[in-house]
Amino acid sequence: MAKESSFDVVSTVDMQEIDNAFQQARKELSQRYDLKGSGAEITLDKAKKTFTVSAPADFVAKQVIDVLGSKLVRRGIELSAVKWGDPQPAAGQSVRQMATIVEGIDRDTASTISKDIRGTKMKVKVTIEGDKLRVSSASRDTLQEVIAFLKEKDYGQPLQYVNYR
Repeated sequence: MAKESSFDVVSTVDMQEIDNAFQQARKELSQRYDLKGSGAEITLDKAKKTFTVSAPADFVAKQVIDVLGSKLVRRGIELSAVKWGDPQPAAGQSVRQMATIVEGIDRDTASTISKDIRGTKMKVKVTIEGDKLRVSSASRDTLQEVIAFLKEKDYGQPLQYVNYR
């Protein structure tokens, strides 16, 4: 009987790279001529994995988010790993916008991924293990096909394929 091969589907982000991108964005906010002195501010809560953007206007908040996004992309963090909420009015005319950093695959997304893989009729076994999925099969070629299939799909968050053995 052939030995089963497997890989894990996970969704992780490197918090050190997010912190580096945050520090770079904050530095650019203090130096850029159109944002310097505008009252725009960005904060990162590492424990809760959230960003908070405070700005005097919605337009300025969008500029700050663009600056942060460019720094995240440059650092290798996919923008789908950050979910931005709706802008909320704050004191005076200012605006506050929160974002959460998505890490781990939630139950609904995991079941959707599992259902999609089973729908391909490939000879693989998919198990949900907490915030990751394990895909196993006797054929390594089939596992490669599953990875290619998942890369074509969009599940609203970045996926990585680890522990391929």
